[in-house]
Amino acid sequence: MTTLQFDIVAGDSAVRVGILQLPHGEVETPVFMPVGTAATVKAMLPENVAETGARIVLGNTYHLMLRPGAERISRLGGLRKFMNWPHNILTDSGGFQVMSLAGLRKLSEEGVRFRSHIDGSEHFLTPERSMEIQHLLGSNIQMVLDECAPFPASFDGIEKSLALSMRWAKRSKWAFRDAPGRHCFGIVQGGVYPDLRRKSAEELVAIGFDGYAVGGLAVGEGQAAMFDVIEATVPHLPGARPRYLMGVGKPDDIIGAALRGIDMFDCVLPTRSGRNGQAFTWKGPLNLRNAQHADDAAPIDRGCTCNCCRSYSRAYLHHVVRSGEIIASILLTWHNLTFFQDLLRAFRNAVRNQTVSQFSAEFLTNYRSSREEDPV
Repeated sequence: MTTLQFDIVAGDSAVRVGILQLPHGEVETPVFMPVGTAATVKAMLPENVAETGARIVLGNTYHLMLRPGAERISRLGGLRKFMNWPHNILTDSGGFQVMSLAGLRKLSEEGVRFRSHIDGSEHFLTPERSMEIQHLLGSNIQMVLDECAPFPASFDGIEKSLALSMRWAKRSKWAFRDAPGRHCFGIVQGGVYPDLRRKSAEELVAIGFDGYAVGGLAVGEGQAAMFDVIEATVPHLPGARPRYLMGVGKPDDIIGAALRGIDMFDCVLPTRSGRNGQAFTWKGPLNLRNAQHADDAAPIDRGCTCNCCRSYSRAYLHHVVRSGEIIASILLTWHNLTFFQDLLRAFRNAVRNQTVSQFSAEFLTNYRSSREEDPV
């Protein structure tokens, strides 16, 4: 396998700043990856996503395999060309989405048979097919197929699920097509059980991957339990490899996880919140639907350099949100993605300056002081 170059440039194995050397530009970590589910970051042009500072986005294997199809995207030049994104792409394996289909799927040792939520057509996703789809998409980082177990679940149930995920991880690694600029990450599972998380991490390290994700979290276990799982998992992962917390999340979740050694994050929250009238700020989230913003001539954040904050007031945003105008989704998503990038840029600078403990404590105190209703 072509080794992913990951240089730790500040901090240590617990809290660190690194650089992922990827073919379409360096990516500084800790990094937040905007989610481009269907070959688009919702409500954003690719150049606007790049303007926020993002240099890697996430593509969704499940949605793209159903529409427009991985083979079609490949014929059209791959996902980067198809969506006009000049930078790097990570693709998930489709496992989480398929497992969320409940009565529309049937799991077996070979893979998972499911019906499309779009038209009811039947599909069969195996570790080998997932890796083939991701190869056709042309992603730079491909994820193994795993079973995303429900929460809560018994120790025995998670142990059985974990064993299947580890067998699938081996098959995914065997099916991965090694090529320059292509890399493969394993996914640690094990629910909220430290012993199972350790077992999963050790088995994946023995298989050997370019990076290691922590999966199966942000599914209802709560922040404290999530942090406990991270603390139980990270010591069993190679310090020289990037660590990716999948599907997380809220700004205070991200800072807490970064303090515990996580390097990569993704979540739909900033884009979904933007479409629902919520803006993230250093003092907590704002609900622009609230009447208190109707006469406020100030921007969301005076220190923010995004186009939304440079040009529009809270009063205007309140108006277009309440009116259901498309521009509300565009502007608030633009701001939210900028905020997430700015937050991690500030975190990286604090690590470099050896002030990360003070920075994080001040941010978490200010952020959690918000009393606005969360509309999402």
